[in-house]
This record gives sequence, structure tokens and C-alpha cells, in this order.
Amino acid sequence: MLALRRRRVREDEGLTVVDGYEELTLALDAGVAPRTVLHCPELMLDPAAQGEIVQRARDLGASTIRLSRGAFEKVAYREGPDGFLAVVPVAGVALGDLDLPPDPLVLVCEGLEKPGNLGAVLRTADAAGVAAVVAADPVTDWGNPNVVRASKGTVFSVPVASATTEEVVAWLRRHGIRLVATTPDTDTTHTDVDYRGGVAIAVGTEKQGLTVAALTAADARVRIPMVGRVNSLNAATAAAVVIYEAVRQRSS
Repeated sequence: MLALRRRRVREDEGLTVVDGYEELTLALDAGVAPRTVLHCPELMLDPAAQGEIVQRARDLGASTIRLSRGAFEKVAYREGPDGFLAVVPVAGVALGDLDLPPDPLVLVCEGLEKPGNLGAVLRTADAAGVAAVVAADPVTDWGNPNVVRASKGTVFSVPVASATTEEVVAWLRRHGIRLVATTPDTDTTHTDVDYRGGVAIAVGTEKQGLTVAALTAADARVRIPMVGRVNSLNAATAAAVVIYEAVRQRSS
């Protein structure tokens, strides 16, 4: 399990770690079948109720191992663990295998390197009903335990995929999905674009933003109005602002 801290091992084995009761519960609700579940009743807030998760995992074929508090804290990924640690298959499918609804709302994250940002993006995508989140030229993998933790497990409830920016653009074109790129270098604000129909919103890194390739491929470029001294928002925050404008328009 400790070896899964390394990306190479996660990619070779197709496995990652879920650390936490809420995260594991959401993964199970999304249909994930764990391979192994470590549990520690001493750390659980409600051992009787939360113990049902152990049985659910067992019913799905997982091996379950009860650990003492000391042993569990040695293998847990985070400080203040709540008694659940599981090995599960990594989330994600090939880009071409994403099953999209008609007129989907998609989020493209290009080059995001911080697991916390990817996790926060996934929580927003889950809350807003985004059809899929695609990592373009990814720096961080979907199986990164910190992505799983920051997403509160929504990496398993939102369809995700990874590909190069070139592949993502071609895929959007094949599906007739317009690309809206976020950038400070435009006069068009994010509320001035029509997000109805099939549309993908693209966000880039805080330091560099989207690449020239992504900006060139965009059907529209939008900015979020800024009146302070900084010229950019956290990538996850920017994604949330534009996504919810799209949701507002699409639900009206």
C-alpha cells in the first residue's frame, strides 16, 4: 500500500489509495469495488454505523484487515485519520470511452499540477452536474491519493479521462463540442458567452494559463472580471465561477 504513493506504481498496477470514511463511501456508492480495506474502530467516530462500510466492501470481494490505532496511523496518508484506508482501481477511462449525454457540459483542465486544485475542480464538477472532466497534458494523475482526498471521492463519481491537448481538441471537434477558453487576455467577460448546447470550459495553470494550442483552438475566449491587484484566480475557483455561469444559462 505504501508503494502506491509513487505514480509509476499506481500506473503500472492501476490502483490507488482512498483514505477516509466519506471518500470510501462515495467510491462505493459510485460502484467502485475495493481490493483491500484497512479499518480501525478506535479511530471511527461511530464504529457501529461506519462498520457497515467494511461489510459493504467485503460483499464486493475486498479483503478487510482490522488494525490497531498505532498500526493504522503508521500507514495512513493524512494526519488525524478516521479509521478507513482502501486500495481501489484508479478512476478514469480512455478519452474515446467517455459516455456523454446530449449537449454535454465538459471541463478541460490543461496542465494543472496541484492535486488540491484537481480535487477542488472535481467537487465543483460533481456539484454542478458536469458530464466529464478531462485532464489535457496532465502533470498530476487522477490516482494521486491527494487528488482523491481533495475531491472527497468525487473523482469516482464524475467521469474523468486524460489525453494530450491535441487529442482533446480533436475529440471535442468530433463530438461537436464548442471550446470556451478562460484567459485574462480578452475583452469578453465570462457572462457574455452562450454556454448552451455542447460546450467545454478550459482552464489552465495559475502561472502560465492555457497554452497557445488551447487558446488557438478555442471557439471563444472569456475572462472573469478582476478589480484587485492580482490578475488571476486560483484555477479551481476560476473553473467554478465559469461553470456556474454555464449552469445558470443552461437551466434557464
